Amino acid sequence: MIPASFDYHRPASVAEALSLVAKYGDEGRVVAGGHSLIPMMKLRMANPQHLIDLRDVAELKAGIRDDGGTTLIGALVTQAELIADESLARICPILRETALQIADPQIRNCGTVGGNVANGDPGNDMPAVMMALDASFVVQGPDGSEELCAKGFYQAAYFTALGDGRILTAIRIPRPPTGHGSAYVKQKRKIGDYATAAAAVLLTRSGERCTFASIALTNVADTPLYAEEAARILVGSTLDAATIDRAVAAAEAITRPSSDGRGPARFRTKVAGQMVRRAIAIASERASG
Repeated sequence: MIPASFDYHRPASVAEALSLVAKYGDEGRVVAGGHSLIPMMKLRMANPQHLIDLRDVAELKAGIRDDGGTTLIGALVTQAELIADESLARICPILRETALQIADPQIRNCGTVGGNVANGDPGNDMPAVMMALDASFVVQGPDGSEELCAKGFYQAAYFTALGDGRILTAIRIPRPPTGHGSAYVKQKRKIGDYATAAAAVLLTRSGERCTFASIALTNVADTPLYAEEAARILVGSTLDAATIDRAVAAAEAITRPSSDGRGPARFRTKVAGQMVRRAIAIASERASG
């Protein structure tokens, strides 16, 4: 498949990129790694007349760094760079675990974390993880910079709170509690595929009791889902079988998958529940109580 014709722009700064975004409006699209937008262009599902490539914008390559108790990840950090960062893997191992399940090494070497979270594709893996981590997205626009909570960022398939004329520049992640356990568990048809369903779980334990839990789901609705009630059910429990059954049922209840090549809607809902169940078990085993 061949995209429709377009003009190509390669700004060298955030200011220049924002100027191009303002100039071309709905006729322009920003591209980071390109692994979401370019396939859509090839299928003629997206037909921008102007493609604004951010790869030369040094400000977006800020890397991964501690920023006063939070982790700041530049929007153009690639999945491969995230995987290779040993310090981040110690602090927040779910990020490496998730990135290793995205596509294949070739794509991970080019695909960016910022691109994965910014375009609103419900099949992308990082958005649910960012919701579970209570991350926020740093966005820059003509009126300055602000931070948007990941939990309120996703509005519908490919629609987010980013808004017109703004660019996501970084991701800020609060440091998870010391001794937490986490897991990202994904069911897919084949290596490199989008999830049939996936679940991100973080939790802490004090002795036998769960003291904190956070759960989010991938690709079982038009947006990633934060399973607040499912997490609430776990807190204070010993993570016994009956409590986990209740949490799984609460997570399943918020899903709204479509029937597609990955299976009927009801099947995908049940897969999501099993991903939650497995992720809870793994996160609990990894947590130090």
